[in-house]
Amino acid sequence: MNRRRFLKTSLAAAAVAGFPLARRADAAIKKMKITRVRLYESPINRPIINQSHHIITIETDAGITGIGEGGTADLINDCAVQLIGKDPTKIEALWQEMYRGYFYPPGREKIHALGGLDMALWDIKGKALDVPIHELLGGVARDYVECYSTGYPANGRNTRDTAKACVDAGFRAFRTGVLDGGSATHGGGAPGRFISQEVVVRTHEHCKEVRAGVGGAGRWAIDYHTRLDFSDAVRLSGLIENLEPYFVEDLVRSENPGVYRQLRPMVKVPLAVGEHFADKWDGLHELVEGRLIDYSRVSIPNCGGITEYMKQAALCETHYVGLTPHFTGPIAETALVHCCAVFSGPVLMEMRGNGPLPATYLPKYFDFKDGKLWPNQRPGLGVEFNPAGLKLLTEVSKASTPLPIFRRPDGSLTNW
Repeated sequence: MNRRRFLKTSLAAAAVAGFPLARRADAAIKKMKITRVRLYESPINRPIINQSHHIITIETDAGITGIGEGGTADLINDCAVQLIGKDPTKIEALWQEMYRGYFYPPGREKIHALGGLDMALWDIKGKALDVPIHELLGGVARDYVECYSTGYPANGRNTRDTAKACVDAGFRAFRTGVLDGGSATHGGGAPGRFISQEVVVRTHEHCKEVRAGVGGAGRWAIDYHTRLDFSDAVRLSGLIENLEPYFVEDLVRSENPGVYRQLRPMVKVPLAVGEHFADKWDGLHELVEGRLIDYSRVSIPNCGGITEYMKQAALCETHYVGLTPHFTGPIAETALVHCCAVFSGPVLMEMRGNGPLPATYLPKYFDFKDGKLWPNQRPGLGVEFNPAGLKLLTEVSKASTPLPIFRRPDGSLTNW
């Protein structure tokens, strides 16, 4: 019996015996082409361009549609014209074309749109193979993904009791923020005079209450929101050190990542940075490779989607940096569950309030209970989308190549 016939017979026998992976191995992935890309307006969208919750669909001639999230009409159009007629399973190649197809490297907002499209391509591939994306990424390395809560609802409680209610609900940690004009949650207070030195004193007292609320087994974190002056960020970090924060986030402005080379030796609390960054070249590699941070706050689709996020995760693993991704929309958070579930290092995902946003247009997305996110076995992302009643923002069905594409002899892309 030749090898090919032996393999086919063995796979068939395994399938009969009830091994689902054997059945999948015996089937070739569907040959497909991308026919249309659509962007729908999300009813829960944030009013900022680089944290869009708009819904992306990528349709194929095989009847498989991928779902993603992010971008704006103009930026999705720029990227999507390079996808029409292409094989959606060649995700890395398509990522490179979208990233490099306009000669100049894309900025953070365009990478956000690219990331939403990349998410939908992974969804197509998972559906075509009838497996969840975390299986394509190597399989889960944890039973669930722990969460911390940003803006846990007070419901009339004081700070101490709110923090206690958060950890009692199953969250790993309660997150607060540097005080502003009246809020200590996620920057929701009234704008007004902000005197950095005075805020440090009040925030320190507030953190004492948070620490008392979460108790000995609970954890807490704080976002500086880049509000403080450099010296006051250092000062507050010293004041709260004995309160043992899980991490302190975004101590200073993000334009100059190199500033953490001066800041890191001056503070002893764990540092979490990255929600302002996009791809790995946008500051993160410098912080991770220099061991200047302890946790990456980079998120999806901001970084360029699942393709780029897993590369950054590998970089973090290499340098002993954990993942605490910034919250995003419900579809992108679903993608993060797949990515974080396969990561071997420490992970703590952000959840707004005490549970999912009211995304009624998504009959299914991530599985959340007891303050945790749970991987599931639904194919692809595991998201179901109902566009009924949603506004169509743009539709792309014609291909375009912005600049000539140059390739090496092996077919790989090089620059124009």
